[in-house]
Amino acid sequence: MGPLSGLKIIELAGIGPGPFCGMMLSDMGAEVIRVERPGALDVSKDVLCRGRRSIAVDLKSDDGREIVMDLIGQADAVFEGFRPGVMERLGLGPDACLAKNPKLVFGRMTGWGQEGPLAKVAGHDINYISLTGALHSIGRKGEKPVAPLNLVGDFGGGGMYLAFGMVCALLEAKTSGKGQVVDAAMVDGSASLMAMFSTFQGMGQFSEEREDHMLDGGAHFYDTYETKDGKYVSIGSIEPQFYQLLIEKAELSAEQFAPQMNPGKWGELKTVLTEVFKAKTRDEWCEIMEGTDVCFAPILSMKEAPEHEHLKARNTYITLDGIVQPAPAPRFSRSQAEMPSKGKVPGEDTREVLSDFGLTEQQIVGLIDAGVVTER
Repeated sequence: MGPLSGLKIIELAGIGPGPFCGMMLSDMGAEVIRVERPGALDVSKDVLCRGRRSIAVDLKSDDGREIVMDLIGQADAVFEGFRPGVMERLGLGPDACLAKNPKLVFGRMTGWGQEGPLAKVAGHDINYISLTGALHSIGRKGEKPVAPLNLVGDFGGGGMYLAFGMVCALLEAKTSGKGQVVDAAMVDGSASLMAMFSTFQGMGQFSEEREDHMLDGGAHFYDTYETKDGKYVSIGSIEPQFYQLLIEKAELSAEQFAPQMNPGKWGELKTVLTEVFKAKTRDEWCEIMEGTDVCFAPILSMKEAPEHEHLKARNTYITLDGIVQPAPAPRFSRSQAEMPSKGKVPGEDTREVLSDFGLTEQQIVGLIDAGVVTER
């Protein structure tokens, strides 16, 4: 049983960071029920939607909203990812839900937050990380910033912070007996993720120029290199003892590479390392450096990663319904999370969920016949 076992959470279905939050909570043992709209796209193959039951409800109908409010009334938490004001217009905003269930944790996921000049306008991950300095800092010198997939805003600064905030609020509710609203904004989370670089900036060690810092590809000892076969490896030999091992394993000149922390030498030493790594294949460099304290790793594709011996030994990846995907994380010594189930077709569990929440068979049939809820 996972550490969140016993918690009942309602998820108003959305896309991206919302489902990721739901996956995190469900992976840790919480009972998460996705409320979908009738006729929603099939998400049974969506890794982000694994591990929870699905009910399809027409939120445009009074009866549909009443059903969802009844579910929320019996839940520990609910979360949604709509623009500010949408839940209020549906009659399912925080005030109404907390009046129904005073201990409820109400999670809200948005890009810009619930308030502020941009709160009600559209945006995506790339826009949110643009405002916080995160995107400006990623890329090569003299070139445009590089979008780091949608990991920083949507998933790191968004879904993960919403899950963290909800668990914090759930813990607090156990002592106070009171629920509250969690306002998880991707701009806030992205800014939080840049905390260490705020430190560097405050110390005068982080410039506005890309590829000019030890951790952004500026340093020769913390970068990626192409190998003879057109593949790539990564080096992170920051500490002196690890850097010395890099010099030994790559058969570099100790004298030439002695000024490790002299930024004025980084470009020159990177040019040398570029040629050195191109002299051998990725596998040859793995034979030389992998498993040592050089701080080395081959750069693997998503297809290659699950086959790496370390990740296989840790069961970092699992296969559900033929889809290779990451296993639940993190791990616990005692309350270990169970293997998640695959995603459900929207409405697949409508009848079962409504029954579990106290509706009679006659009531359920009536709602299905009226189109208020649907089942697959």
